Parts: sequence; structure tokens; C-alpha cells
Amino acid sequence: MELTSFVGRKAELSEVRKALSTSRLVTLSGIGGVGKTRLALSAAEAERRAYPDGVWLVELGELRDPTLVVELVATSVGVNNRSARPLLEVLVEVLYPGTGLLILDNCEQLIEAVAELAKKLLTTCPKLHILATSREPLTVGGESVVRVAPLTTPPADRPLSLRNSAHFDAVSLFAERASFVLPDFELTGDNVDTVAQVCTRLEGLPLAIELAVARLKVLSPEQILQRLTDRYTLLTRGRRNAPTRQQTLQWCIGWSYDLCTPAEQQLWARLSVFAGSLDLDTAEAVCAEDGAEQDLIYTLASLVDKSILIREQSGGGVRFRLLETVRDFGREKLDDAGQQLALRRRHLDWYLQLALEADAAWSGPDQLEWTARLARELPNLREALEVSLSESGESALRIAAAMGKFWLSRGLLSEGRRWLDRALARTSDEPSVHRANALYNASILAATQGDLEAATSRLEEGRALDAQREDPILHVDAVIIETFIALHRGEIDRDLAPLEEAVEISRARGDFRRLVEALLVLGLARQARGQVAEAVACHEQVLAANEAHGGTVYRSYALLSIATAVRGQGDNDRAVECLEEALRLMRAGEDPGSAVTCLQTLAWIASEQHEPRRAAVLMGASDALGRAAGTVTVRFPDLHVHPDEFTRNVSGTLGVPGYEAAYREGGALDFGGAIAFALREQSPEETPTARHLAGLTERESEVADLIAEGLTNRDIADRLAISTGTVNGHVEHILAKLGLSSRVQIAVLVLQHKHGEHD
Repeated sequence: MELTSFVGRKAELSEVRKALSTSRLVTLSGIGGVGKTRLALSAAEAERRAYPDGVWLVELGELRDPTLVVELVATSVGVNNRSARPLLEVLVEVLYPGTGLLILDNCEQLIEAVAELAKKLLTTCPKLHILATSREPLTVGGESVVRVAPLTTPPADRPLSLRNSAHFDAVSLFAERASFVLPDFELTGDNVDTVAQVCTRLEGLPLAIELAVARLKVLSPEQILQRLTDRYTLLTRGRRNAPTRQQTLQWCIGWSYDLCTPAEQQLWARLSVFAGSLDLDTAEAVCAEDGAEQDLIYTLASLVDKSILIREQSGGGVRFRLLETVRDFGREKLDDAGQQLALRRRHLDWYLQLALEADAAWSGPDQLEWTARLARELPNLREALEVSLSESGESALRIAAAMGKFWLSRGLLSEGRRWLDRALARTSDEPSVHRANALYNASILAATQGDLEAATSRLEEGRALDAQREDPILHVDAVIIETFIALHRGEIDRDLAPLEEAVEISRARGDFRRLVEALLVLGLARQARGQVAEAVACHEQVLAANEAHGGTVYRSYALLSIATAVRGQGDNDRAVECLEEALRLMRAGEDPGSAVTCLQTLAWIASEQHEPRRAAVLMGASDALGRAAGTVTVRFPDLHVHPDEFTRNVSGTLGVPGYEAAYREGGALDFGGAIAFALREQSPEETPTARHLAGLTERESEVADLIAEGLTNRDIADRLAISTGTVNGHVEHILAKLGLSSRVQIAVLVLQHKHGEHD
């Protein structure tokens, strides 16, 4: 949701929408600050209904590592790979069947990696469209490039009248933004020509105009114009070989820098070490001189007032960020001052401490807050990891290992393994607690993905270090991981005495985390052996331990495990109670991967309790979330042995068309919607009926039937020999008449209606 209105660009918006209708890859190309991102978002919003299966924004501006492009795209789409399969393969599988639009924003610093990914996705996902913004084209076959020019400005050689000012988008932008800075500002016959000249001097660049408008607090339009005139001459002489617009933008930022006080300039430069956003505490820790925290607050507020720093509301707190172009300028100044290395190390030290504190507090009552904080700080944590890896790598080793639980709970398994592997390769193999901890974290991530060979290899490396140090805590970790790997291999008859000993060691030391992890794995081992009572007892101990220590993740795991165990004994009532509580916790912790098994279990129970439609919707939601999460690892084999039996039973009751309609309805639910359905939280709403369908025209009914067959708007146009634009219009009318919001809902309604006709 943009906080300011989108001004002008009607012709460009129309051009982008037209390009999207004829090309599956459209790149908005232009210099920094020209407004590519805002144009892309506006075009996507205007075309939202043409992409019923999703429109996703992937912000690449903070990313520098090309190996993380696929990871970031997958995360933005909602794919959390929990398998050993390549993440790109899982991403393709999720995107392949749908008609969606992927917005790749700020591609220029990763142009080769983005181009390679775009080519792969376009050649394997036939109904996917990509809208990219970049300072240069991706140069991929079939690419349609839309050059984004600055906003229109009045001719410089004649005065502008107030009546004609609305014809020039740059002037409209200046006036609209000026009203935010000075509420009583308005264009008049006295100032309109001055404003027009300012916009012309700035060549219609939106960022330059907004930076200039920010100066209205201290300068009149006439003063701004005078300073622009003087400075523009100096700039042109200084860099004759640079494009004029780039000179103007660079000058505009430099001019804003010169208007800042020395303290503001210094803070601007220091803040440039951050990637993404930051909070006040972080700014004080990294950027403030000793005892100067209060001065920093005033300086920070001043930079916000001057539109150098952007203030954002985040949950219950406030965060700040620099625009990319503004940050790049600050980094040059920091480098010129010879302070970059010192600030980067202070940044690294802060985020190392943050990761360690999060790790220490992760199992406590503030678990969700710490997990959310790490998610917000992920761009900065990645920056710190890179800085460390460019040096000794020791801090990277500790950060990546301390984030082990975060990688697991948020489904960032591949990224976590990548950082750990790089840090392990960069650092000495001399025995240390930090190295053993990193090896064990790498092992558990690999095992969770089903990569048992890598998991075993990392475990053995850690054991070798453990044997040299004889650390009881590391020994407990090794036993837990070893048993976890064995269960994945199906080795259910192995000796559990070492794991039982690990439970007692953890209990005696008061180590809550290792105690519950050992109990969870012991419970799974007991359950795999058919020892249901013993398994439930282990998981109930986890619940009891959580009552004293707080936290949600371990509690949700234990509830899920109890549910699957007691369901096997026929106690569906308790199973449902546990599953519903687990789903509430998983929703709070944003853990869709674990929710897959909950939804699947509820689907089986619904089928047994003669709720076939609910069962089909739940199974459709489970399968869709499972594909998005890349979940192929089987934690509870008894849930997966008879998928064909489920389909036969439910479709036998509903009929094949009815089952398919309900299954597709579940597949169309997002994570929150799936859980709301499972918990019966959805408020009853009137469902469109045959009477509503009867209100469609003959052509609209024909289009609705073809949508139910799975045809795209372009396919429908070809079938009916009409234009795609006409089909788009029919779809809009159908959605409006039926009170629906997506093509999937149209398909479900049509299939349900046809099923009813045949009952």
C-alpha cells in the first residue's frame, strides 16, 4: 500500500498494460529515481484480475549475492523448500500451473542472475508473466522493454499559465507533494511559472522533485530555483561524460547533502552501512559517538524531515531506511572519509550480538518477537555475514549457527545451509565449540530437507570435534541429530538408550531447549515403534516444560505429534482439539510447512466424520501449501500411505466434479485462509447460486464455462475468436455480477453448479 498517490503517467501506464498483454516479459528500464517501481506497482494493480493465481513483488534492491536470487524470489512467492530438491525446481513446480505475475524490482546489480532465472521461469511456466524494473534490460528472448522517461515538463522557453499547468505531470507532482510539506501550499498565478522552471531544471525526475520539495520548509520556490541554477552549471562542467539526467539526479542528492549540517552529513554516511531498514537502538549502537545518543535522535529526526531518511511503521515500532540511490551516495562519502571499514565492523559486531541474543532467548516467552525481529533484520544480517566472510569468517560462523532455529522455523533451510557451508569452508577446522555448533546446525537443516548423506557427513565432522573436547552439551546435540536422521532412514529399531540418557542430562542441567528437542525425537521414535502411550507421554512432557518456559514452536510440534498418535487409536476428538491449537500457534509463528500435516490430518478426520466437502477443501489446501513449502520429507508415514484411498472415498461421495471443485477451492486458499477454514473461523457469507449464474448473459456464461475448463483469457479469446480485451471485459462483468474476486472462484462455482445439476 503506497502512502502517496500515483501522479500522472497515464500514457506510460497504458503502454505497460499493453506490453503485458502481448509479451510475457516486460522490463521497465530507466535511470535511478525515475519512478520505475511506482509505475510497475500501478500497472500490476490495474492488471491484478488478469492474474488470478497471484501477483508477487520481489524487492531485489537490498540483495548483493546472486546466489540468493532464487531464494528471495521463492520466499516472496511463498515457497519454503523443506526438501533436498533444488529450490529452483520446487519454485518452477509451484508456478507452473498458475496464471500469475512476478514483479522483479531493482534488478540492475544482479542482472545476470535475474536474467538467467527469468529465462528459466518463462521457458518452464507457460502462463507466468514477469514485470521487471532495471536500469538496463535483461536481454532475454521475447523481452518487451518499456523505457521510463522522466515526467513531462513545460517548455523552458515560455512562461506557464496556471490553466495549462495540469498538462504537465512534473508540475502536478511538485504541487501534490508540496501540499504534504506545507498544507497551505497551492499553485497560483504568481508561483506556477517558478515551479515549472524548477521541474524543468530537474528534468522531471520524480526523486529529484521530491527532494527539492522537501526544501520548502526552509526555502521558497524562487530560492530553490536560484540554487538549482547555480549548482546545475557546476555539475555539468564536472562530469561531461555522464548522461545529463544522471548528472541532475546525482547533483540533486549532492545538493541535499550540502544543505545538511555536518552532523546530518556524518549520520547520512554512517547509516549507509545498513541494508534494508533499521531501528533507533541499532542506529545508536552503530552510528553514535560515545555519549551522543541524544544528539543522534535529533539528527535522525532532521534527516526524516528532509526526506533523506524514510520513516516506516513496523508493528509496534518505527524503522528507518535510505533509498538505494541515497544510500550509494552516503557510502561514497563514508569511503572518502576513510570510515567505511570501522563502521562495517561495528555493524558486524552489532548483528553478531543480535543473533546470539536471539538464539539465547529463542525458546522463551518472547520467541515470536525474536523470530519476527530476525526476519525484519535479515537484509542486515546477510550484509554482516558477507562482511565477515570477506575477512576471517569467524563471526559468520557464529551468526549462521545462532540463526539455526530461525532458518528452520521460517523454512529458509537452503539459505541457512548455504551460509553455514560458506562459513565452515572459510574458517579454520581447529576444534571449537562454535565450529561444532555450526556443523550440527548444518546437519539438522540437511536432515530436515531429506539430504541424509550431507546430514550424516556434517554430523560425523561434529562428532570428531566433540570427541576431542568431550563437551556434554555437544554430545546431547549429536545424539538428538543422530536419532533424527535414523528415523528419516526408517531405522525404528535402533537402541534408544543414548537418547533417553540425553533427556536426563538435559533435565539435570536445566537445559530447556535440548530437553524438549530430545523428548520430541524420543516421542517420534516411540510412535514409529507403535508405542503410542509412551510417545504421548514424551510429548506431554514437552507441553509441561513449555508451560514454565513459554514459546510456541515446540508446543505446536508436540500438539501435532500427540494428534497423530491418538488419531491412530481412534480418539479423533482429542486429535482435532490438538490440531486446532497447533494451527493457531503455527499461524502466529508463520510456519506453513508444519501446518501442512495438520491440515492433512484434519482432512482425513473430516472424511471419516462424513464431511466430504470439508475434507476435499482441507486436502486441497494442504497439498497447495505443501508444494509451496517444498515439503517432501515424511515425518508421519501413516498419514501418507493411502492418498488414493482418500480421493476414492471423498470423490465417491461428492462425485468427481464436486470433489475437484472443492479441492481447487482449498488450493486457492493462502496460508491464513487455509487455517481460518480449518478452524471454522470464516464468517458465513452468501454463496452465489444458480440464480446468480442465470443472471449472466449468454456470452458471459460461455466465458465462465471455459474458465472452469482451465483456459486462460488468451485461450478463451482464441476459442471464441474475439479479442483478449473483450474477454477481460466479460470476466470483469462476471466477477462484479457474482460478487467474486478471482477466476478460481468462478471456476469453483461453475463446477459446483454443474455437479448439482447431475445429482
